[in-house]
Amino acid sequence: MVLQRKEVMSPLEAQPAGETTAPLTQWQRVGNIFAAPSKTFADIQRGHRSWWLPFIILALAGYIFFAAVAQKVGMQQVVDNQVRLNPKAQERLSQLTPEQRAASNRLSVGITEAAFLGAPVLGLVVFAVFAGAVLGTINFIFGGKARYGDVFAVYYYAWLPQLLKLLLGIVVLYAGMAPESFNAKNFAPTNIGAFLDPVDTNPVLYALATAIDGVTIWTLVVLSIGVAAVAGVKRSSAYIAVFGWWVLGVLVSVGFAAIFG
Repeated sequence: MVLQRKEVMSPLEAQPAGETTAPLTQWQRVGNIFAAPSKTFADIQRGHRSWWLPFIILALAGYIFFAAVAQKVGMQQVVDNQVRLNPKAQERLSQLTPEQRAASNRLSVGITEAAFLGAPVLGLVVFAVFAGAVLGTINFIFGGKARYGDVFAVYYYAWLPQLLKLLLGIVVLYAGMAPESFNAKNFAPTNIGAFLDPVDTNPVLYALATAIDGVTIWTLVVLSIGVAAVAGVKRSSAYIAVFGWWVLGVLVSVGFAAIFG
C-alpha cells in the first residue's frame, strides 16, 4: 500500500513558464556536494545524470590510498594483521599443514591486492544493487517518482565525502603508524571503533562502534537529500528509506561479527 504523501514541487515545476536553467558542469556538481548538495541533485533531476567524474575521482583516490598502503605497510603485513585480529582465523590456520598455510597465505595476499585494485568495479556493482533497492523503497513505499539512472547518479555524487576518509587514512599512514597496527577494515579515525582494541573488544561491540562512522553518516545524509530530490518526496521519507537500508546492513555486519568474529 502506498503511503499518502504531501506533493512536493520538483525543481522543473518551480520554474516560471518558458524559463530554463543552464545545466551544471560535472565539476560544479562535485563542488556543490560539499557546499550546496541540493543544487547538484536538482541538476540530476533535470536529466543531467552523467556520473563518470565522481567515479574517476573516487577511483583515483582509492588507488592513491592503495599505493600508500603498499608502500608503508605491504600486502603481506595487511594479511598478517587481519589474521592476528581474528582469533578464529588463527585457530583455523593452526590446524593446517605448513604447505596448506603457505598456499592459504598466497591466496589471501592475492585476494587482498585484487580487492584494492578492483574496488572501482566492485563499487559499480554495489551501487547498482543499492540504487535498485532504494529506488524500489522510495517509489513503491513512499510514492516517489524516481528513475533508476537518477538514483544511480545520486549514489556516486553522494559518496564523494568518503574522500575525507581516504585522505585521513593516508595521513595516518605517513604520520608514522606502525605497519603492525594497520587495520584494513577500519583505517581512519572517523568512528569510535578506531580507538578501541579490536582484539580485546567484544566483536559485536567493535562492529557496532565501527559502523557508526561520522563520514558514513554524512554520506547517508547527502544521499537522502539526493534521493528526496530525484523522487519528489519529503526528505523525511528519503531518510527512512536510506537509513533503513543502512541499519539493515549494520545488523548483518554485527551478526557476522557475532558468528565469525
